[in-house]
Amino acid sequence: MHSITRFKTQAQGLEGWLAVDNGLTVGHIFMQEEPDFKLKFLDAWIHPAHRRKGIYRSLWETRWSYVSSAYPDYTVYAWCKDSSLPLLLEKGFIAGESCTYVERKVVNNISGPRVPVTC
Repeated sequence: MHSITRFKTQAQGLEGWLAVDNGLTVGHIFMQEEPDFKLKFLDAWIHPAHRRKGIYRSLWETRWSYVSSAYPDYTVYAWCKDSSLPLLLEKGFIAGESCTYVERKVVNNISGPRVPVTC
């Protein structure tokens, strides 16, 4: 059985919850408070060996319970994977636009000596 612990980070105003099972972190979920009374739900992860055990739903419900009591009248939004969409629709979210994953390999196309870049 897993337990869930809420924590605040020092980075970007993130707040999160960890799912711990037998002393090991097996999942996490985060949110971020934004201007104009908005909350962004983001970055949920469950260790592959612990998926399909209700941990994601448990993390989601814990976060939602906290948000419901601490952030009345805020608007919550999220970008989610297709696999997470049914839960969000079940919870009353309305589907918006789609987002497509893209990637590119970084290649060094500079010839000649490297010049350090300083900021």
